[in-house]
Amino acid sequence: MKKTYRAMQISRPGLLELVERDTPRPAAGEVLIRVEACGICGADAADIERADAAQPPRVPGHEVVGRIVALGDGVPSTWKLGRRVGVGRLGGHCQECDPCRQGRFQLCQNQPVVGASRDGGYAELMLARGTGLVSIPDELDAAEAAPILCAGVATFNALRKCGAQAGDLVAVLGIGGLGHMALQYARRMGFRVAAIGRGADIEADALALGAHVYVDSRREDAVERLRRLGGAQAVLSTIDDAGMVSALLGGLAPEGRLVVLNPGKSPLQVAAGLLVGGQRGILGSITGTPHDNEKALGFSVLVDARPRIETMPLERANEAYQKMKSGNVKFRMVLTMAP
Repeated sequence: MKKTYRAMQISRPGLLELVERDTPRPAAGEVLIRVEACGICGADAADIERADAAQPPRVPGHEVVGRIVALGDGVPSTWKLGRRVGVGRLGGHCQECDPCRQGRFQLCQNQPVVGASRDGGYAELMLARGTGLVSIPDELDAAEAAPILCAGVATFNALRKCGAQAGDLVAVLGIGGLGHMALQYARRMGFRVAAIGRGADIEADALALGAHVYVDSRREDAVERLRRLGGAQAVLSTIDDAGMVSALLGGLAPEGRLVVLNPGKSPLQVAAGLLVGGQRGILGSITGTPHDNEKALGFSVLVDARPRIETMPLERANEAYQKMKSGNVKFRMVLTMAP
């Protein structure tokens, strides 16, 4: 193994710098991964733009696919040298806190956040906790598997817990990196799917991805349209627009649920009458455990749901990141590493 590896680190807030780092050795419970691909997620922006200049430079990226090249002591025998693995935003549960003891590993209180509190995958090598590893199906190549580890599992889990049943109307708000996966999954889970976006330019894509109906919120009242369709049993919100998200409560059917995936920057303004009168609810949904991720990957293979991606090599990470921020990507940007 080489003594050094290349990584794109945050040299100062908002700027990525290509550097050479010494190859690390995995500690107990860790593995070293040779990265093959890493997705660029909207959540990376917070890590990159708000980086603490007083801390050592961090490597961002939390949609990581590669192969194990070194093992620390105490790693379960499931994980062997050469095994294809992935790592998502949640970097591996501690197995000691109360949520872990209850089996709610996604709520672990001592879990690193990949790309934020520990180095991520904008690099040729990456250390990872064994408890955060995800097995990658052979049917998926690294670049298309990477976005499923965040955008995929987030929307897959949200749909599984939204309370809708086959044949019910499910609306997806926002047709971007998360929304384009939600449309595919929702259609293949048997829901009647409404896509809500801004502008006519995305309509053809939304319908091709699985929507039965497209609602252009710039040209019509999305709430009124959902009501005419009978009301949505679930609305999945993937955008940061508190006003729009709050308003869509009015488009829910009785006992419908608004599922929030984007934490946003502003509080939701909730009309209590909509909650009480129709027994509607609001639910937050996090990405998921490694097991959840494997379910999402397996479902993606089973129903042929794939992220639409653009790729760039590691050394062009700044360019790829800026393109993701511009919104001019259909629909996920992925960094690839040299063989």
